[in-house]
Amino acid sequence: MKKGKFVLIASVLIAVFAFSQAFAAPVEIHWWHAMRSARGEVVKKMVEEFNASQTKYVVIETNKGNYDETVNAGVAAIRANKQPHILQSFEVGTQTMMLSGAIYPVYQLMKDNGYDVDWSDYLQPVLSYYMDADGNLMSMPFNSSTPVMYYNVDLFKKAGLAPLSKEKPVTWEELGDMLKLIVDSGVPGGMVTAWQSWTQIENYSAIHNIPFASKANGYQGLDCELLINNDKVVGHITRLKDWMSDKRFFYGGQKYQGPKAEFIAQNAAVYIDSISGIAKLKKAVKDFTWDVAPLPVEAWMKEPQNSIIGGASNWVLKGHKKEEYAGVAAFLEFLATPAMQEYWHMETGYFPITKSAYRSLKAKGYYDKQPYQEVGIQQMTRRDPTEISRGLRLGYFIQIRNIINEELEMVWNDTKSPQAAMDDAVKRGNEQLRQFEKIYQ
Repeated sequence: MKKGKFVLIASVLIAVFAFSQAFAAPVEIHWWHAMRSARGEVVKKMVEEFNASQTKYVVIETNKGNYDETVNAGVAAIRANKQPHILQSFEVGTQTMMLSGAIYPVYQLMKDNGYDVDWSDYLQPVLSYYMDADGNLMSMPFNSSTPVMYYNVDLFKKAGLAPLSKEKPVTWEELGDMLKLIVDSGVPGGMVTAWQSWTQIENYSAIHNIPFASKANGYQGLDCELLINNDKVVGHITRLKDWMSDKRFFYGGQKYQGPKAEFIAQNAAVYIDSISGIAKLKKAVKDFTWDVAPLPVEAWMKEPQNSIIGGASNWVLKGHKKEEYAGVAAFLEFLATPAMQEYWHMETGYFPITKSAYRSLKAKGYYDKQPYQEVGIQQMTRRDPTEISRGLRLGYFIQIRNIINEELEMVWNDTKSPQAAMDDAVKRGNEQLRQFEKIYQ
């Protein structure tokens, strides 16, 4: 009888436990990100899809402002031991995040939770930006982009110019001749550029296989130094400055709001910006036809290298429970599925980060209908990355990019010569690198 009672009690307890587990609250996973407006809505949709696909975890996404604000919020949360599970950080913060001591490397997270990820299926120029010296992926790429050249097809036609090739880039000399015809046809200006350090120095250097910094652009040591005052980069900035004299180029602002507005207003026929601008232009432009071409190259560069990425990745932060990390791994694996990557790419213009998602879209004929969305992918994957063109790994890169932007503004407003500006950018940037090296050596 006692044995029967024991069995009955045990059965009841097991049933109660099973019942409580069945109705237990799902494990919360917090993701802080910088995606707003239309991109923010896409993020919400992806999170809703994951939450609806299972009942064990629930991801709570929170926009923390722009990139700088999101990273600053993450840093403050880490110091207060209130960090989220996942923090989105832009690419220029990679070195700082890697050496922060606050991250759980993605390759290890996925391995620890039983995911045998085929990293060879990912776009390698994207992965290489977020790998450590041993080739291990430290963060999961999310919104990856590269700069391309948008142009006003109608204004080109008005100037007697044919549409540009989506595969073969024009040379900078050819573009200069085109812009002269465009300005002469009555257009207020020829070209504007967003994110001028990223597009006109960082990517210019990568495409032409010119070192941005020593030590393989910082990958081989913190004791690197900037090299952007070389004759090729200075020559390119000098050309842009010369173009200002006849309006072939004009300065529309550091980031994207100003240059994009000038392009939409048809005050400029060419606009260099991220591929992620595709979604915005689709919604904003109603009264003219625009298209996309690869970035120009120098005539002497017969086989241009790959462009490098911008955007951001998702970093997993330390300090959480094992069962929560299982949910983080499940969510990251879900975001990388072809369905989610195809949706992300189609809705925002950012790359699908896997080759399988890219192949799936090609097989469905997506790029036949939206050919301009393939331009950035082809440009970034046209060559295997070299030691130079794989990316940049610099400490305090956010501050360094701001310094470069400040120095370039002095060129545009006639305060400094291109050589003096780049010399000063190197001097000031190296001071930042030495401070970073002192802290993290």
